[in-house]
Amino acid sequence: MKTLAVILVAFLAAIQAQLWLGKGGLARGVQLRAELRAQDAANEQARARNAQLQAELLDLKEGLEMVEEKARLELGMVKPDEIFVQLRR
Repeated sequence: MKTLAVILVAFLAAIQAQLWLGKGGLARGVQLRAELRAQDAANEQARARNAQLQAELLDLKEGLEMVEEKARLELGMVKPDEIFVQLRR
């Protein structure tokens, strides 16, 4: 009977050691939670960027004003019979 109790205590100790120190133990759980928080922050930044791009896409689809503004500012385009004047300060 004593040997059975010793064997059961040894198994219990081995299981507890695996829980605390093993590959899937508590330290790994803490590390995974930290990685999860970092990934959540990156996802939030990506969501904000996606919302900004979605708003810009909606503007491009619905209005020519943004297209015209981008063409003027980024490409230096002008309308026919229009004179481009640039002022420097």
